[in-house]
Amino acid sequence: MPRKTKETVLALGLLLAGSASAHAATAERADAGTLKDGTRVEAITLANSQGISARILTYGATLQSLVAPDRAGRKADVVLGHATAADYEANRTYFGVTVGRVANRIAGGHFTLGGVTYTVPRNNGANSLHGGDKGFDRANWTVAKLVSGPVASVVLTHHSPDGDMGYPGALDVTVTYTLDERGDLSIVFEAATDKPTIVNMTNHALFNLAGDGAPQGAMAQHLTIPAARFTPVDAGLIPTGELRDVTGSVFDFRKGRVLAEGLRDGTDPQIATGRGYDHNFVLDKGQTAMPELAARLEDPVSGRVLEVLTTEPGIQLYTGNFLDGTVTGKGGHLYRMGDGVALEAQKFPDTPNQPKFGSVRVDPGKPYRHAMIYRLSMSQ
Repeated sequence: MPRKTKETVLALGLLLAGSASAHAATAERADAGTLKDGTRVEAITLANSQGISARILTYGATLQSLVAPDRAGRKADVVLGHATAADYEANRTYFGVTVGRVANRIAGGHFTLGGVTYTVPRNNGANSLHGGDKGFDRANWTVAKLVSGPVASVVLTHHSPDGDMGYPGALDVTVTYTLDERGDLSIVFEAATDKPTIVNMTNHALFNLAGDGAPQGAMAQHLTIPAARFTPVDAGLIPTGELRDVTGSVFDFRKGRVLAEGLRDGTDPQIATGRGYDHNFVLDKGQTAMPELAARLEDPVSGRVLEVLTTEPGIQLYTGNFLDGTVTGKGGHLYRMGDGVALEAQKFPDTPNQPKFGSVRVDPGKPYRHAMIYRLSMSQ
C-alpha cells in the first residue's frame, strides 16, 4: 500500500468532514464467487441510513451497484453492471471498474518517458485502452481495511510489477471507497512507484438514474458540464490536440441539456466520429487540490441527481455507443446504446503523447493521487 503522507491524510479528512451525522454507516464483507482459476472474489457493501448503498467487488475494484431512492422513496440500482464476478471476467465491458495504469487511450500503443520509448498493448484498434489487455480492471484486489461508523469505507490494494503491460516501475496502488450519511460515495486513487512511470486512474461506472434496465434508457436525462472547451478526436478516437470552444455546438453543456438532443446529430462530424458522445471535456476549474464539480446529471422523472466532483482537469462523456444488445447485465437486461452514461474524471486522453495537455508522470517520492465523489441527492 502506498505510504500516506500527512497531506494525504489531512486532505481525505477534509473531504469527509462535515458530511457525516451521528448515524452509523455500515461496511459488510461477503463472498462473491470465483474466477476461472479458482480465485475467490469478495463483495463489500457500504450502506447509510438514507437508503443509499454501494456494492464493491474486489475483482477490478469494481462499483457493481449503487442503490438510491427516488422522490417517493423507491430504491433502484443506478449503475449498469453484471450479476456475478464471473460475468465481469467473461465480458470486458468496463462497467464500474477501476481503470489503469492509464485510463482512456494512448495513441499507437506507445509513449516516451525520460528518452525511452515504451510499448503497451494495442487492445483498441491501433491504440491502447484503459491499461491494456490485463489492466487494473482484470486484477483481484486485496481488502486491506474495512470500517463502519459515522462513515463506512473499504481500502483495496494492488501491486503492479515493473514491466506490467509494458509500463515501467513497480507500482503499489490503493483505491478507497467511502460512503457517508449525506450521500457522497468518495473514491480516492493513490499510487506510489519505485521509478518514473505514468498513471491516470478513474472509475468507469455507467449511470442510469431512472434505474438499471429502465426501458427508456438514460438519454432523456439532463446533463450539465462546466466546460467551455472539449478535445475533438480523430477516427481512432484519439484527441487531435485542439481545445475547441463548445459555444453553439451540441457539446455545450454549460447551462445543461438533455443528452438525446445531440446524441444523433449527424450534422456535427464529431458526433458521427464518436458514434455519439465519447469525448473529453476541459473543465473550467482545471486541476484542483480538492474535488470540485465536474458534471451534474438529473433524471426529471425520478428526481434523482448525481453530481461528479474531482480533482482532475477533465471528464470523459461516453453514452454507451458500443453497447449493441449482445451483453446481458444485472436482472437479465440486454444493454443497448444509450442505456447508460459514463462520466469519467481523468487527465486528458493520450496525454503521454501530447505534452501541451499536461503530464501523467509519477516519480518516486511523489505519489499519484486522484480524489473524486459521486454525490447523490434529490431534485424538488
